[in-house]
Amino acid sequence: MPFRPLRLGILVPSSNTALEPLTIEIVRNLAPNVSVHFSRFRVTSISLDPSALSQFDTYGPIMSAARLLADAHVDVIGWSGTSAGWLGFESDVKLCQAITAEFGMPATTSTLALNRALDMLGAKKFALVTPYLDDVQARILKVYASSGYTIVAESHLGISENVKIAEIDEATLDRQIISVLKKGEGEVQAISTFCTNLVAAQRVAVWEREHGIPVLDTVSTVVWDMLRLKGWQKGAIEGWGQLFEL
Repeated sequence: MPFRPLRLGILVPSSNTALEPLTIEIVRNLAPNVSVHFSRFRVTSISLDPSALSQFDTYGPIMSAARLLADAHVDVIGWSGTSAGWLGFESDVKLCQAITAEFGMPATTSTLALNRALDMLGAKKFALVTPYLDDVQARILKVYASSGYTIVAESHLGISENVKIAEIDEATLDRQIISVLKKGEGEVQAISTFCTNLVAAQRVAVWEREHGIPVLDTVSTVVWDMLRLKGWQKGAIEGWGQLFEL
């Protein structure tokens, strides 16, 4: 029998420059047993404007991008994006159901995976770090509150142009992490860096060592859940935070 690695298929916003290199680094130690394949669809801005919301229509370009991954016979598809944070979790549930129905493979998303990890940690109270606009951030807080979570502290940067999000430096992210820990002192059970165009996943282990709180980055969550769906055991990935020990 010829060798065949596990193929992870990942959906990428077109203006995202962070998640592909981060994802490749996360799974690097799994080579040659795992390969990663990407497919893009157009996303340029993050806002509550109808034109921005329509970028994530379940049955629009995102499914066309998923079809291209299915052509490569990937084993699982992950939407590496956080749009369900402001659209509502049901939008991601419907997307995963549509992918499975159409292409016959399991699917997950950064947001659904984050919620699964929060539940496994028993972290119903968490802090949220994002680059987003005021109204987008407020919507995310509302969506999580309606699902039984409490965001006890938050920090956001007011950016809507997605391509600029990847330019946020580590020093800024460090300040955001410290800010939410101070605001939510004594209540923070976990922190999420919530946007897959943040270059943040590589800092997770550092933050966890410094602050003693689990940090769940949304580039990492979708990778973790895709591997979980395909039966990979905890601990296969090292150096990228406590998430991979769940």
